[in-house]
Amino acid sequence: MKIYVGYDTREDIAYQVCEYSAIKHSKDAEVIPLNQTRLRQDKWYWRELDKLASTEFTFTRFLVPALANYKGWALFCDSDVVFLTDVQELFDQADDKYAVMCVQHDYTPKPGIKMDGQKQTIYPRKNWSSVVLWNCGHPSNEKITVDLVNNPNYDGKYFHRFSWLKDEEIGKLSHEWNWLVGWYKEGDGKPRALHYTEGGPWFKNYRNCDYHQEWKDVLSSMMEYKNESR
Repeated sequence: MKIYVGYDTREDIAYQVCEYSAIKHSKDAEVIPLNQTRLRQDKWYWRELDKLASTEFTFTRFLVPALANYKGWALFCDSDVVFLTDVQELFDQADDKYAVMCVQHDYTPKPGIKMDGQKQTIYPRKNWSSVVLWNCGHPSNEKITVDLVNNPNYDGKYFHRFSWLKDEEIGKLSHEWNWLVGWYKEGDGKPRALHYTEGGPWFKNYRNCDYHQEWKDVLSSMMEYKNESR
């Protein structure tokens, strides 16, 4: 059960907590960081830095099918995600007729600044690509080659809207698996994966954001686990 997690050097602690939350609930989880520096060294990624990219994994997430050798199912998630339950429950929903499956948010954040000073960009299918169950072996995903991901003629809009796919090839997941903190409320269901998309407790200005305690509890559990493992 491969889980590719976006990695940003500015949010290392967020990645660590995300990784731990997946492994804590899912013994079969293999968590793989999409570290841009390493991907560049290994010749997977060579795009020039994009000033509009809010994270270091804005584009590297679309390498998942190639990294998985276009075989099987794999999950991608942003590093600011915390799993509250077994990720196997998400993989159990995989349907081979779809090329990707994701939460199809109707999400329009307020314009302005988010996280550590990053501009809040607004576009159709916002946050659809932040948690994606990839059918890496689907014929339509053969189009998303390493060369395509690195082609400067294809921008973020093309990739984040899954423009290489037909609409019917994009399957739906419950929003509980990409619970946008500050957007969804408890009356909307019960979160299975929290997504601190506008900023999480690891940022000074978001110490007490919604669901801050859930993240801090996972951090505390992770630190305790690491201390016991020494």
